[in-house]
Amino acid sequence: MRSCKRYVLLVILFYFVGNISTSGTHYSIPEEMKEGSVVANLATDLILDVKTLNQRKMRLDIIANKKYLDVNKETGELYVVEKIDRENVCNTKSSATCYLKLEIILENPVRIFNIEVEILDMNDNAPQFRRDAIHLDISEATPNGERFSLSNAVDPDVGTNSVKTYHLSESEHFNIEVKTGRDGSKFAELILTKTLDREQHAVHNLILTAVDGGTPARSGTARVIVRVLDTNDNAPTFDKLNYTLKIMENSPTGSLVIHLNATDLDEGSNSDVTYAYSLYTSEKTQETFHLNPSTGEITVKGMLNYEDYRIYDMEIIATDRGASALSGQCTIKILIEDMNDNHPEISIKSFQSPVNENIELDTVIAVVSVSDKDSGDNGVVDLHIPDNMPFKLRESSDNYYELVVSQALDREKVTEYDITFTVTDRGSPPLSDNETMMLELLDVNDNVPQFPQSCYTIRVMENNAPGALLSSLTAFDPDLHENQYLVYFILEREIANTSMSMLFSINPENGNLYALKTFDYEIENEFLFHIEARDSGSPPLSSNVTVHINIVDQNDNAPVIVSPWRAHGSLVEEKIPRSTDKGSLVAKVIALDTDSVHNSRITYQFLQVTDATLFSLDQYNGEIRTMRMFSYRDPRHQRLVVVAKDNGEPALSATVTIKLFTVETAVKAYSDMTEVPLEYDIFSDLNLYLVIGLGSVSFLLLITILVTIVLKCQKPKPSKAAPPCRNSVISERNSTIADSTLVSNDAYWYSLFLAETRKGKMVVRQPVPKGSRYIVSSLPRGTGLTNTSDSAASTLQVRVQWKIVKQLESSVVLNLTHNMRSLLSAPIHLWD
Repeated sequence: MRSCKRYVLLVILFYFVGNISTSGTHYSIPEEMKEGSVVANLATDLILDVKTLNQRKMRLDIIANKKYLDVNKETGELYVVEKIDRENVCNTKSSATCYLKLEIILENPVRIFNIEVEILDMNDNAPQFRRDAIHLDISEATPNGERFSLSNAVDPDVGTNSVKTYHLSESEHFNIEVKTGRDGSKFAELILTKTLDREQHAVHNLILTAVDGGTPARSGTARVIVRVLDTNDNAPTFDKLNYTLKIMENSPTGSLVIHLNATDLDEGSNSDVTYAYSLYTSEKTQETFHLNPSTGEITVKGMLNYEDYRIYDMEIIATDRGASALSGQCTIKILIEDMNDNHPEISIKSFQSPVNENIELDTVIAVVSVSDKDSGDNGVVDLHIPDNMPFKLRESSDNYYELVVSQALDREKVTEYDITFTVTDRGSPPLSDNETMMLELLDVNDNVPQFPQSCYTIRVMENNAPGALLSSLTAFDPDLHENQYLVYFILEREIANTSMSMLFSINPENGNLYALKTFDYEIENEFLFHIEARDSGSPPLSSNVTVHINIVDQNDNAPVIVSPWRAHGSLVEEKIPRSTDKGSLVAKVIALDTDSVHNSRITYQFLQVTDATLFSLDQYNGEIRTMRMFSYRDPRHQRLVVVAKDNGEPALSATVTIKLFTVETAVKAYSDMTEVPLEYDIFSDLNLYLVIGLGSVSFLLLITILVTIVLKCQKPKPSKAAPPCRNSVISERNSTIADSTLVSNDAYWYSLFLAETRKGKMVVRQPVPKGSRYIVSSLPRGTGLTNTSDSAASTLQVRVQWKIVKQLESSVVLNLTHNMRSLLSAPIHLWD
């Protein structure tokens, strides 16, 4: 593709394991390619869609090297970023091949491609000798055919571009033989072909040329200076010609490797031996190990790292101190034994965070690769995560693992996970490394709002102010954001054609419940409805709670005196015979209170009394009875003020004033005659009333007609005065209710009925046979009786059966006629 020749070898191997795909691709390129040169089109070779490379976040990782190559995400082409020098990339000649290892990583779905780019060597380096001059001392007694080691040339290039052969300048005494070392390198040995004569030629200057096999060939030269020495015919010799040693890596500096011993049979200075590295021994070896020239001890000098160099080869020369030094050689191979000195490594290739809490099981969260530079068990690694997590590791390929969901996730229990990947090798002792990644969970609307209680009972005092806060009904939703934003509302329900939303209001944001009206315990004392809390998720979830409102009674209704009845502010006047017996019922005060049971308990007591020894008042039923017989000293007029108090706090009360007149009439007192009182009239001057009655016959007849008409129209009026009866005493108090026996001498018994009219109340009498029980219509407690009109009993509702009212119409007419006849036939007595 460029000016330089390219060799591309493409071998693709795909691995599909689980959700991750890895593949291996091999390319070969020459070194020194220009920047921007295209190596290959990865999209085409890997069968990828070019349009999706950016979306799948295609990226290139170069392992353990600087970034010489990169990928064009628009075209999918792999191109050269920086000129590649093979000798810099692969600085060792232990291998004839040089590779750049790359990883192409794509997401959605995750795929990883392993790419090896082989850097092909070019003959861009000439062979070089370590030294410009090679000095050799050769005794004149050296026999023909003797060989001498020469410093080999070094060529950074490899293969055919490395040193191929050596040439020696023309000489009659010397020749060279090119040999190949164990690592494939070429070196030359100088061979003595003709006996030396120091007196004729003391020094021989030769030129050694090293030539590589490149095209065109490159070469390097060194001077070989041979000095002819006097005779020293015994060379030092080692115990062994070859040594193989083992030493543990990371051995401390100064550690003894071997103690060499070479002997020389000569005497004197010719037997003194010194030790030295041969020129064949690499500089790396000489930097790593120290050779004591006097003792022959080899000790550790540099750092021993199994992962860098595993075998060190050296050649040791033992030279005597003779006039013509002789030397012996031995070779040493030092094997470095591995120890567990490298921590395993973790590489996070892909990690997905955040994720929804309802993520499906077996979904891949992360892809992790592990490695260890050690060998054997020291290089075998195991990867694991904490046991108490809802995840598991699944091996997808060599040293690649997938982190997948193994249990259902719940953000309300755990909002995030710190996942620690721990990799441990199997060395002794084992080494480990770890890396922690945080996985955040996104909320899903999977929780309904929850009220602290299943039912709320709220007590509300009656007469509350409209808009008053009753309670705060707050629900809790453990979800987040819009999934926890709650809206409150009242579930519609009608009571007596009234919607709950007209009685109560709830703040949709905070659940505060308010009353929209003033409640009256006497009208309605409880409400039951439901409050719903709904979140703002999609779809929304909701729950409801039952609210029970209890209206608490206040003592806001004062007692109302319903018996004895009187016009507003007027006195109640009663007449009683002075011959009344002790314990006789004089009057009964009845008061009603529309409050609740506790507040409506009424007690009675005298507020004022003319003579406290004459009358007693039952504090519970309001009955006023005589405590003794009347005496001549007692005044004719008795004034009683009775107060009826309820049981509220503070207590409310009502009073009634009863004015009693005592009359001198023989009246038979009936105490406790029956449980239903009879209404009675007492006249002190009967004759006077009879005269008035005779003069008013026509008036009474007119009254009879009017009463009959009123009853027919069902609008009875209270009778101001009833005609007198010969055997009865008529009471002037307009009582509406009585439930105990009053003083009376009437032969007839009367039962009282109340009929409600638009203009007032009317007392109706009906004769009942003796021995029969009275039929009295009672007043229900919750009738809403108030004292807001001139008549305290004007709003009192009494249930009376319609048939009884019809029967009373004819009964009243008969009674009135009977009384008139008795009045006319009665004798007239004049009382002084």
